[in-house]
Amino acid sequence: MPANGRPHHKPTFDIVVVGGGAAGIGVTASLLRRQPRLRIAIVEPSDKHYYQPGWTLVGGGAFEIGKTVRPTASLIPGDAQWIQARVTRFAPERDAVELDDGRELGYRHLIVCPGLQLGWDKIDGLEASLGKHGVTSNYRFDLAPYTWQLVRETRRGRALFTQPPMPIKCAGAPQKALYLACDHWRREGVLANIDVEFNNAGAALFGVAAFVPSLMRYIERYHAALAFNSNLVAVDGPNRVATFAVKDADGNVTRVDKPFDMLHVVPPQAAPDFIRTSPLANPDGWCETDPATLRHPRYPNIFALGDVCSTSNAKTAAAVRKQIVIVARNLLAARDGQPLPAAYDGYGACPLTVEKGKVVFAEFGYGGKLLPTFPLDGTVARRSSWHMKTKLLPWLYWEGMLKGHEWLTQTKAG
Repeated sequence: MPANGRPHHKPTFDIVVVGGGAAGIGVTASLLRRQPRLRIAIVEPSDKHYYQPGWTLVGGGAFEIGKTVRPTASLIPGDAQWIQARVTRFAPERDAVELDDGRELGYRHLIVCPGLQLGWDKIDGLEASLGKHGVTSNYRFDLAPYTWQLVRETRRGRALFTQPPMPIKCAGAPQKALYLACDHWRREGVLANIDVEFNNAGAALFGVAAFVPSLMRYIERYHAALAFNSNLVAVDGPNRVATFAVKDADGNVTRVDKPFDMLHVVPPQAAPDFIRTSPLANPDGWCETDPATLRHPRYPNIFALGDVCSTSNAKTAAAVRKQIVIVARNLLAARDGQPLPAAYDGYGACPLTVEKGKVVFAEFGYGGKLLPTFPLDGTVARRSSWHMKTKLLPWLYWEGMLKGHEWLTQTKAG
């Protein structure tokens, strides 16, 4: 009998996967392609699965919202068991997770990939204003079409776009909303009548300096103003006023009210509460993860991938596509008592849609190292990258990654 007085929990599954998004379904499919007899459970409460990279395109009038959602049941690998519930507590000392329906699942290995949570409630007045009063966000399925509606209806006035403090998923998405809106207004001949401003809580347009010159050319082309160190803290929808906490060079913060006709909001983001309060979390609340092996440094039978990780890579679906292979290979090696063979280089990709028909395809790893998949200059806006973003990547997501096909996933040897 262990010290806590509870009997040892006999593992029910070889592997329990917490989260049935891109990371959870993808890594399960890859594991089962390698070892079809594995007993794997996916814990995921939602009956709908979303292709979130498509929502920025929906907001720009370049993608259909119906193509970004499918039933979760249609995507769960056939040999895995889907448990439609929420994890409420981790008990790594006895290799178990507790669910909101009272059940407990045991495991030999655990994979943690529930994504992150959006803090709509962290901005005063925002939730009451979303979807009306000109307030929208491409970070929600039901609001991306409203973004496109606002873009089409706006002919003059002031359009504000926001970006919260990092880390966030798809760090380029806040400015992609701006580019696609401005490109539409330019084509309609009304851009000169619209005061466009990008309010970024950070101090730079993009985190990897190599891509900034190309992006700045589009900022200048669209005559958009940049407001750095400007973080959205409140929204008064009926009066169409947004309030920002603006930090000056000395670190002093003042509140600045800005009127708007259209406001595109990106909410602050954090690890889910049940991760932040768990023994798996690091001091910042993210699931503690070795940046190379993606194994938990304190619990060797736990791996993590996707947005919930404490790793410094960009939180994108492209990063997940590479991480799936790392976790699948390393977890199976750990099951056999072997050294972990694969090392993750921090790869992430952000296809920056700078206009309808052209994309700056930013691919980079840890430390901002450029990691292009193809022998092309990724800092240049290309039509071929637009076709990749709108055609190839959605297909690769649904038909490749979620089905365990590891295309375009070469990894560095560990």
